[in-house]
Amino acid sequence: MKCSICGNKVEVTFLSKPIGTYVKDHKGKRHLVCNQCQKKFKSKQEMLKHL
Repeated sequence: MKCSICGNKVEVTFLSKPIGTYVKDHKGKRHLVCNQCQKKFKSKQEMLKHL
């Protein structure tokens, strides 16, 4: 799986769950965001601007 903002590979746990979060846009589509991008962009609106 890749981050929607930076394109880097997102790490997964041993149960194949991504270490990161999903953000929904106004259309309802989910985008995966890695931990590094979460640290850079604190709010959901900032993350959606950079998609």
